[in-house]
Amino acid sequence: MVREIVLDTETTGLDPAQGHRLVEIGCLELINHIPSGRVFHTYINPEREVPDDAFAVHGLSYDFLKNHPPFKDISSFFLDFVEDMPLVIHNAKFDMRFINAELRNNNLSEIPFTRAVDTLSMARQKFPGSPASLDALCKRFGVDNKAREKHGALLDAELLAQVYLELIGGKQPSLTLDFTSTTKDVVGQREQKQYRPPRPHLATEEELELHKDLIASLNNPLWSS
Repeated sequence: MVREIVLDTETTGLDPAQGHRLVEIGCLELINHIPSGRVFHTYINPEREVPDDAFAVHGLSYDFLKNHPPFKDISSFFLDFVEDMPLVIHNAKFDMRFINAELRNNNLSEIPFTRAVDTLSMARQKFPGSPASLDALCKRFGVDNKAREKHGALLDAELLAQVYLELIGGKQPSLTLDFTSTTKDVVGQREQKQYRPPRPHLATEEELELHKDLIASLNNPLWSS
């Protein structure tokens, strides 16, 4: 069984070194690359004001967030959910810096960056020179993102889970193969081989006579001993 966690965050700004904080975490569990239905989602009191430019991105005001727990009160629930699993993140450096800053501020062990699976890097390698934002990838893969009027951690994690599946090879094929298909073989998307009808197996009279002459010319064949 392969367990992965698709993760997204929202913040008060771009750099935790400048005092910016997490305001939302959304996580979605994948089992063998399929969403299991288990999620972790929380809003976080950043214990500071939310700048206008950040509010314009996610729409989370401090008046709303101040009624939610600070990171120290949700950290154990978050860590219990992600365990030591790989974290699938779009632009992983950004989210990991904020998560580890919050962990460090609360005297908790940081999460090694080696656990991150960065879908932004994956997309840039697979489609060099093409737009690689989450919205651009949703458009490329036909993932419906109409509900994404503003950024939201859980919604973005749900969209990213679909994009991630496409990046690693596309949607899972059905286990019931359609052997009547004349276009594509489901497994591996290979062209189906077209077989000729079997040709007659009976030898002609001329072929039988030639065979007799060949047998007669053999010197002490093994089957005659």
